[in-house]
Amino acid sequence: MAGERASVSTLVTPLAEMRAQRSALRRALYLLWRNRLGLLGAVVLSLVTLGAILAPVLSPHDPMTGDITKRLTCPVLTRCPAFLPGATPVRGSLEHPLGTDQLGRDIFARIVHGARVSLIVGLAAVLLGAGFGSTLGLLSGYYGGRVDAVIMRIGDLFLAFPYLLLAIAIVAVLGGGLFNVIVVLAIATWVPYARIMRGSVLSAKEREYVIAARAIGVRDATLVFRHIAPNCVSPIIVFGTFNVAAAIIAEAGLSFLGLGVGATRPTWGNMLADGRAYVATAWWLATFPGLAIMLTVLAINMIGDWLRDALDPHLRNIE
Repeated sequence: MAGERASVSTLVTPLAEMRAQRSALRRALYLLWRNRLGLLGAVVLSLVTLGAILAPVLSPHDPMTGDITKRLTCPVLTRCPAFLPGATPVRGSLEHPLGTDQLGRDIFARIVHGARVSLIVGLAAVLLGAGFGSTLGLLSGYYGGRVDAVIMRIGDLFLAFPYLLLAIAIVAVLGGGLFNVIVVLAIATWVPYARIMRGSVLSAKEREYVIAARAIGVRDATLVFRHIAPNCVSPIIVFGTFNVAAAIIAEAGLSFLGLGVGATRPTWGNMLADGRAYVATAWWLATFPGLAIMLTVLAINMIGDWLRDALDPHLRNIE
């Protein structure tokens, strides 16, 4: 009889967990459907991601190779200003739907290829910074004492420098490149994750299930990473989502200043830097990459608002 009860209990627990996960997923999807801005953001971000993945298919032009005879070609359905030197004096064509730059490179091809850099930098920097900062926050909040004091004082030292200025200083030392930019942005943003996780752990470690687990002799590593961390990850996910948008803007700013991934890759920041000298004449050089940054960041922020509502433990009752 005891064996049958044990087998039943071992089956009931996974089933209960599966039901809870399905319920949480249904709730999140329902909130996404109700939050039309979040749904719009998900659609826009999906289109940007799909465009980045299918960049060679969507545009047959090489983003780094130009045709000087077609420099400063206007976007489709627009006419080039007559005073623009070297511009094609006719309406734009579907061959270059968003026009070309001062070197004859296709703007659309550079935008969809530049989306790859922005998304990779944003996601990788957030994952690296969140992983490092959350781990330190877990240790700081759980052990307290000297461990907490040392980690938090180091965090205060990083917070003493402006975010972008710190990133510029580190890039100036390490140099540019995709990997270095990701590392720099992760280093510059780990402190908020550590502080958020520390505050959540300080609250979670006083709850009954943690006290009970400690009383039966559960090891610290198991207690921290299996019982406490999963219950403190929701605010990290929400903050990390918003920080993806901040990382994309930071990468564009570094590339605009010439400290980004370099001129060998098309990036939205490089395109803005190239177009600043033609703002009064060839408006499309800076307008379209600027719109790409704005729409992508806005879409990510909308998704962040939806995640905040979906992961909020206080919003349990859905009409």
